[in-house]
Amino acid sequence: MKVVFFGTPDFAIPTLEHLLEHRNFDVLAVVTQPDKRRERGSLTTASPVKSIALARQIPVFSPQRLKKDPETLSKLNDLDADIFVVIAYGQILSQEILDMPRLGCINVHGSILPKYRGAAPINWCLYHGETQTGITTMLMDAGMDTGAMLLKATIPIELSDNAQDLATKLTKLGADLLVETLIKWEQQEITPILQDDTEATYAPLIQKSDYVLDWHKSASALHNQIRGFFPNCTTTFRTQLLKILAAVPLETADVIQFPNSSPPGTLVGMIKGMGAVIQTGEGILLLKKVQLAGKKPQSGGDFVNGNHLTVGEMLPS
Repeated sequence: MKVVFFGTPDFAIPTLEHLLEHRNFDVLAVVTQPDKRRERGSLTTASPVKSIALARQIPVFSPQRLKKDPETLSKLNDLDADIFVVIAYGQILSQEILDMPRLGCINVHGSILPKYRGAAPINWCLYHGETQTGITTMLMDAGMDTGAMLLKATIPIELSDNAQDLATKLTKLGADLLVETLIKWEQQEITPILQDDTEATYAPLIQKSDYVLDWHKSASALHNQIRGFFPNCTTTFRTQLLKILAAVPLETADVIQFPNSSPPGTLVGMIKGMGAVIQTGEGILLLKKVQLAGKKPQSGGDFVNGNHLTVGEMLPS
């Protein structure tokens, strides 16, 4: 099967490599986002997918706006591919592109559709405290993750999973499911299932404001925010920016009887070797791993020992 692969970040790499290693597929070309300029200096960085493609000597197209680039569109059409595979590419495909391959365009999406359509399904399913997620393969149409579904695979979400952990699990799941989907789709062994739009939820692009912790939320909600938007959630500690990389809601009776009348954001105690305990709007939260601005990540216990924390200190929302 002649395949053109569309993808950009690390999340797409296992799927691309799986296709490259499989004898049933011939990857004709890769389409990815343009190289990005670094914050400092004039050097640019290729996308992870582009780096893999170049190392394997696969032709790469990286137009600024694919649907507005007639040269690239013409080259894609001339490839006469059987199918286009899309995983975390980052641009909307026009109907002209969707109509090019003989067997259509198949997307690998990191959620159980129709839940969490959009750009950041892994992050938002954690933020909302889901206990299960998965991969859906679907036929692409002109909408945002609205196409008919082909196959699904699910996995449980562990309480300790953050966005990075979950993405790692889903990449392997997605790579295996795509291969199964392509083979069965070509052999006409799959009947597409339309999505129920009334059950759809959305996973929009993450904004900087989503990273800011509000201690008036419950300990459970803060835990989900921290792991969902790992490693970027922030608070303030003694006028410095403090990233919270891992935290755990605690049952007071199971640990120590901390005061529960303190305002949200108050350091109400410390657990030796584990970290600081913060009062939230509902319940208490143990800070297991943190990172001060300009410093390396450290365990909650090392943070307590190195900063001489005092019960009653505040972490402002």
